[in-house]
Amino acid sequence: MVKKLFRMEPMKPNLKLDKPIVMVGLMGAGKTSVGRALAHHLGVPFIDSDKEIERAAGCSVVDIFSLYGEKEFRRVERHVVDRLIDSPPRVKVISTGEGAFITPEIRERVLQDAISIWLKADLDLLVKRTKFRDTRPQLLNNDSKKILAQLIAERYNTYAMANITVETFDESLHKTLAKVVDALTHNQKEQNNGK
Repeated sequence: MVKKLFRMEPMKPNLKLDKPIVMVGLMGAGKTSVGRALAHHLGVPFIDSDKEIERAAGCSVVDIFSLYGEKEFRRVERHVVDRLIDSPPRVKVISTGEGAFITPEIRERVLQDAISIWLKADLDLLVKRTKFRDTRPQLLNNDSKKILAQLIAERYNTYAMANITVETFDESLHKTLAKVVDALTHNQKEQNNGK
């Protein structure tokens, strides 16, 4: 049996966006897949900040962590996120690495000049989605469930500072995308009513 792929055609919802949208959350929450689908839905570019960091550094995120350490990675990440927010076109969807929004300078910039969306997922879903990936530096050769539980405890209060929170479950990409679009629409109505 051939599995049929569902594709949503790009459309212009009743959104008047004038800022980049930045996806934040832990690894496995769906920032890249949902971000890419959202960009397609809105008809705007999608950019993965980790891919841009790898392009700038000439090596993988895992290699940057092992060769230069997390501090240097965060320094490069801050410059890349600044550049992505500033570069045209103004409206785009940017997926960030799980530690980006935790970095105070990046978080301040995102909250000031973008619309941040936290994809909030529970521990079991994150473990399921990251289990067989070797692109997560913190999970390599470690107990992933224990590490992810620790990251949830350390970071969820900070992610909660995002403009929008969307809870994601073990559901279809289409369903999560619909929740994100609804949340964006609701957020924009609130912003307009506050003016």
